Amino acid sequence: MAKTMKHVDAVCVGMGWTGSIMARELTKAGLTVVGLERGANRTPAENFVLPTVRDELKYRLRLDTMLDTSVETITMRHEPGETALPMRRWETFNMGDGLGGSGLHWNGITWRFAPSEFVLRSHLTQRYGKNAIPADVTIQDWGITYDELEPHYDRFEKLCGVSGKAGNLKGQIVEGGNPFEGPRQNEYPNKPLILSQGGAMFMKAAQGLGYHPFQTPASNSSAPYTNPEGLTIGQCQYCGHCEFFGCESNAKASPNVCVLPALMRDSKFELRTDSYVSRLIYDKHARKVTGVVYIDRRTGEEITQTADIVILSAYPFNNTLLLLLAGIGQPYDPHTGKGTVGKNYCYQTIGGVSLFVEEEINPWIGTGTSAASIDDFQADNFDHGGLGFFGGGYICVSGSGGRPIQVRATPPGTPRWGTAWKEANAKWYNHNLSLTSHGCNYAHRNNYLDLDPTYKDAIGRPLVRQTYNYRDNDYKMSAYVTAKAAEIAKAMGAKIVNPPQPRTGNFGATNGQATHHTGGCIMGTDPKTSVVNRYLQNWNASNLFVMGGAVYPQNAGHNPTGTMGALAYWSANAIVNQYLKSPGALVHA
Repeated sequence: MAKTMKHVDAVCVGMGWTGSIMARELTKAGLTVVGLERGANRTPAENFVLPTVRDELKYRLRLDTMLDTSVETITMRHEPGETALPMRRWETFNMGDGLGGSGLHWNGITWRFAPSEFVLRSHLTQRYGKNAIPADVTIQDWGITYDELEPHYDRFEKLCGVSGKAGNLKGQIVEGGNPFEGPRQNEYPNKPLILSQGGAMFMKAAQGLGYHPFQTPASNSSAPYTNPEGLTIGQCQYCGHCEFFGCESNAKASPNVCVLPALMRDSKFELRTDSYVSRLIYDKHARKVTGVVYIDRRTGEEITQTADIVILSAYPFNNTLLLLLAGIGQPYDPHTGKGTVGKNYCYQTIGGVSLFVEEEINPWIGTGTSAASIDDFQADNFDHGGLGFFGGGYICVSGSGGRPIQVRATPPGTPRWGTAWKEANAKWYNHNLSLTSHGCNYAHRNNYLDLDPTYKDAIGRPLVRQTYNYRDNDYKMSAYVTAKAAEIAKAMGAKIVNPPQPRTGNFGATNGQATHHTGGCIMGTDPKTSVVNRYLQNWNASNLFVMGGAVYPQNAGHNPTGTMGALAYWSANAIVNQYLKSPGALVHA
């Protein structure tokens, strides 16, 4: 029989960015909050210090901060009629494990989505006609606008100490920033990072082609910074160890640096790590979730935690899994198009081109964030008439460091081993760059999540089954934007430009891209087509709120973290200022 803990006002399932923000906002409002984290406790002072933090073998190759696939993984297939098989090693993407979640090992790229992305179906229909969107492209409006979310973007950027340059300040286009961004009320908290050599080459070439380059906004602090929580963020050391790593100088924003130290000092908050939430306790008649059941991974004991409010702030796969297991909402059926839970799973569509230059470049001087970008081919910033696809992506120069195991760029035709391979490595190590086209992934009828009928996790639950493949819109968009990246590469005066690599073929477990998963618990204005309302409140349980990328109706070309943080603040504001005053549905269908 499960042990039952003392009742609390709220419980957060997952303590990454969204769980940490929600817990902090609720404790400020006077609520008692328990934060449950599946993985181990990770603190910068103990876990991410020199010299051990720069262990490329441990963190990049052996994935020390990632979930153990023998405990939990997903199964994958391309189409609804196929048999799915489990991923036994993270390659195409990586699921974080431990306090801070993916916010611990991310790169720090911090975008705002374009205003048109939040009203995507309405926008495209109005511009291109009511029949322009293919029937199997299931994109929809979010139920919220950019203008409503803008103050909450601002809060997240100040929390992280984002380094960047505004391009649209109160409706005025500002030189040096991104002219395509939505209007913002404030400048970024920190000035841009020092521009890398490759970034300067990219900006000069892009500008010469008539594009609008700018330095990519980064949650890697360009100077020491104290955020609104009173927590200090260090200055970036340009060490080249961002993605997959914690930050020894506390310069990369993470929940562990920007929120959790303040939370841990609050007597209203209790953190429980190694707490594996197995299920939700759902009262269907009352339309409430009364609590959660979790397993203490250290003892194996099953524990019940009841609460007035339940926040699902885990990964999209886990949030969707818990809803499906509890029977909250109707599972999505691709054959009928009915149901919502698991619907509109999306990933990211990324291409690129590598180049080799005469000029010597120091690959060690790098941050996780791409040095410079253009948004000329993002979203609907360009006319899609006659192109056969919608959406787009940003193009950037990558330069996150020259780590010796991972970075082995050589020109085409180089042998894969032996003396000639060694000579090519030595010759080109200081002369290589890559450009990336980081594209959107718009929802498709046959891309979704459900429960696998065969495979189970370590505690006996069905694994999440991912049915996903790239679709016609993805292939055409990727080819178009990647060709633009190749154009810039040639304009950079490269000695060698490798053939462009747009996204082609089937999605696979080994063609690694990004850990940017969205959908499964999508937001909207109608319970027939969405899982949560505009405040991220579940339509079938008024005290259940779902966070993170799971609520995105489709995935934009920009990295998703900035929008996740903004939505968490948006939802927290609604809970504190509306729900607590009158518990119940915030939107009536």
